[in-house]
Amino acid sequence: MFGAPLAGVHGTHIESARAFGRHWHETFGIGLIEDGAQRSASGRGQVDALAGDLITTNPGEVHDGRPLGGASRRWRMVYLEPQALVRWGSPGLAPDTVALTRPVIRDAALRGVLKRLFVRLERWQTAGLPALACEESLAEVCTGLMAQHAAAAIRIAPASAALRDARDRLADEALAPPTLAELAAPAGISAYQLLRRFEQAYGLPPHAWLLQQRTERARQMIRGGATLAQVANDCGFADQSHMTRAFARRFGFTPGAWARIQARDTLR
Repeated sequence: MFGAPLAGVHGTHIESARAFGRHWHETFGIGLIEDGAQRSASGRGQVDALAGDLITTNPGEVHDGRPLGGASRRWRMVYLEPQALVRWGSPGLAPDTVALTRPVIRDAALRGVLKRLFVRLERWQTAGLPALACEESLAEVCTGLMAQHAAAAIRIAPASAALRDARDRLADEALAPPTLAELAAPAGISAYQLLRRFEQAYGLPPHAWLLQQRTERARQMIRGGATLAQVANDCGFADQSHMTRAFARRFGFTPGAWARIQARDTLR
């Protein structure tokens, strides 16, 4: 993991043979496949990314990832809170009106400025490079994305009121979630019908969706300075080990690594 001297920005550098299950982030992601290749589901269907390709994700976009043609792959990602992308890429736009249009991008100019951003972030952490240099590179990356690879967010037909109510109830009662039957009863449908319709609307079945919500809340609480034990308890995990496994499966790094990055950046 690596941090940044800029609000709403963090990154990862991973070499892994892991096949990540379906998940989503509340951030935009832009990254570079450095070695190997990856096959993943995306908002545009199944896609392949090779060494040198750029990969992107939108907030809330369900995706996965696994090695392609080899045992592992290596990639770097920078994750941007939605307001950060528009702040440095196109000030004045509302964050929820923007979507990156392609999950795999082949753009030599954008690849060059993204690589420079990675180098500068590393030098900021290890050699004290001024934050202004990182901000300049981030502005170049965000502007390139917004100018060439973004469009108005695709408006998806809203889920039914019954499904929205079920989703909201899961979020509100995360510590003691209702059963499928309890979620389905107000709509007058079976538990199985609720399960299938929920997955069609939100990309994940209810339990997986709830686990994503818990890990996202955990990420936000850790960023706010809460202890890992407190976070595990408040977010509904069985214990800290359970939280660590769920967190690492989703984000590719542990809650402890995330906490260390937050603490280090706060001290700068």
